[in-house]
Amino acid sequence: MDFLLQQTLNALQWGSFYALIALGYTLVYGVLRLINFAHGDIFMVGAYISFFVATYLVSSDGLGLSKPMTLWLTIVLTMGLTALVGVTLERIAYRPLRRKGAHRLYVVITALMCGLILENGNLALLGATKRKLPELIDKTVYSIGPLVITNLKVWVIVAAVLVFLFLQTIVTRTKVGMAMRAVSWDRFALPLMGIPLDSVIVVTFVLGSGIAGLGGMLFAMCYPNLEPYMGAMIGWKAFIAAVVGGIGDIRGAFVGGFMLAFVEIMVVAFLPSTYMDLFSFTILLLILWVRPTGIFGMPQTTKI
Repeated sequence: MDFLLQQTLNALQWGSFYALIALGYTLVYGVLRLINFAHGDIFMVGAYISFFVATYLVSSDGLGLSKPMTLWLTIVLTMGLTALVGVTLERIAYRPLRRKGAHRLYVVITALMCGLILENGNLALLGATKRKLPELIDKTVYSIGPLVITNLKVWVIVAAVLVFLFLQTIVTRTKVGMAMRAVSWDRFALPLMGIPLDSVIVVTFVLGSGIAGLGGMLFAMCYPNLEPYMGAMIGWKAFIAAVVGGIGDIRGAFVGGFMLAFVEIMVVAFLPSTYMDLFSFTILLLILWVRPTGIFGMPQTTKI
């Protein structure tokens, strides 16, 4: 039982990363019906931005910042700059296609190409050398009986929960959230109601990309070896988690991320790690076989 509880704590930490990325996927898809396959690489960009921001702040002794102040300033700058990257992608790559009425297939291909550009652009500019994020908090290990948990792990889990509650509140209880849901329902009627479509889409990318930046920073704090392709596999898995949970539904992205992590951690705990992807994806495939729309997803109807 103690072993299972310890593995559950590990799954909560790993699931928090999946959930933070999956929330960005589902937010963009829920508004635009666009699967932003570059989102995993925006997560990677956020990790690198946090590295450069933290390195500058830590090395700038003249600023006289305390460690907590450095941490919070790094979080704010990382989320802001990563959001700027996401908005830039939307402005340069997705908006022209949307205005020309391009088929969704071409938009998806464009998203894939944007991800490859971010990966290989990072490799060309910064090289393949792995980088380590400076320590921004003093790590503390807590022992609760036989269970062991660090303060950093608690930070990651709490951050994922707070981001989920924040997004759920925005989407369901604010005018911006109402506008997002209206775009999802009928984006062509929205301008007739006096709501600026492009502004709503920009807010969506700001939220999704900023959260991905936060996830990248937290990931870099837990696993400090940064490399250009770090967002590829975790991004794909987070997308799968969003689909299993019901893509387009914030609750589904959150639950799906933790469900995927729990399956992976338990497979690794009892079987060789080489079986992790085989068993986890097979189980998730069975879930989709029973519920093709995902756990919280609803069948979509098309008006004729």
